[in-house]
Amino acid sequence: MTIEPSTDNAPAATRCGFVALIGAPNVGKSTLVNALVGSKVTIVSRKVQTTRALIRGIVIEDNAQIILVDTPGIFSPKRRLDRAMVSTAWSGAHDADLVCVLLDAKAGIDEEAEAILSKLATVKHPKILVLNKIDLIPREKLLALAQTANERMKFESTFMISALSGDGVEDLRKTLAAMVPAGPFHYPEDQMSDAPLRHLAAEITREKIYRQLHQELPYQSTVETDSWTERKDKSVRIEQTIFVERESQRKIVLGKGGATIKSIGADSRKEIAEIVGVPVHLFLFVKVRENWGDDPDRYREMGLDFPRE
Repeated sequence: MTIEPSTDNAPAATRCGFVALIGAPNVGKSTLVNALVGSKVTIVSRKVQTTRALIRGIVIEDNAQIILVDTPGIFSPKRRLDRAMVSTAWSGAHDADLVCVLLDAKAGIDEEAEAILSKLATVKHPKILVLNKIDLIPREKLLALAQTANERMKFESTFMISALSGDGVEDLRKTLAAMVPAGPFHYPEDQMSDAPLRHLAAEITREKIYRQLHQELPYQSTVETDSWTERKDKSVRIEQTIFVERESQRKIVLGKGGATIKSIGADSRKEIAEIVGVPVHLFLFVKVRENWGDDPDRYREMGLDFPRE
């Protein structure tokens, strides 16, 4: 007779998947990410084109790991880098396991939402409709909007939420956890907060560079977070490299006597510290990568597809 081992104490099977968040600017994607994750892990930039890093948050719910993938708002790309970002954003939707489509309940299906819905017709993955800012319109208008959107496209489910107040967010989180596919976690639990924060820290520094040098420095510069170390005193040591295309640009970033890079570092360190909630020690380095904007390898390192035209 064979005695089967007891499974009473066996760990439950894990689930893990990528969920793409798609919506026009100002529909509340960043607020929803923060509500789902339970802490501030996103920033809202004044320039839609500054969003490059796609991973915006990682959520643990029951035995599931949900990796939230952000996409920039719809804009008309002019430069090669712009085209790469828009293309990669939509690739993120195609590659994700699930797609959350956010609509501003007050705005309804306006021109921007219509453009997104039309583009989404090519995405084959299950889609969830999320009507945000439900506290701003009467219930009957909300139900009519939900019906119109579901007639426009097949959604697996519809959620009515207020990302700002948290109303309805828990139900959405549990549904996403149940819908992601079975499989091991992609990120160890003790590292998962670092993954989006490393990207975010680089974005913050890059935003400070543009704010100080937007007239002097070409758009094709980038920042990479090389290391992120938590110290015994609970502070964080971060090392980042700023890449530019020419030596003359490197001198602009450094500034006379290093004054410019010190100012950029101080502004960035302050904002990163506010987000992570602990003291931050930020060290910036500037290196030249010639013809960065035309090098396919650099795009791949950032997770972007390289446009051939």
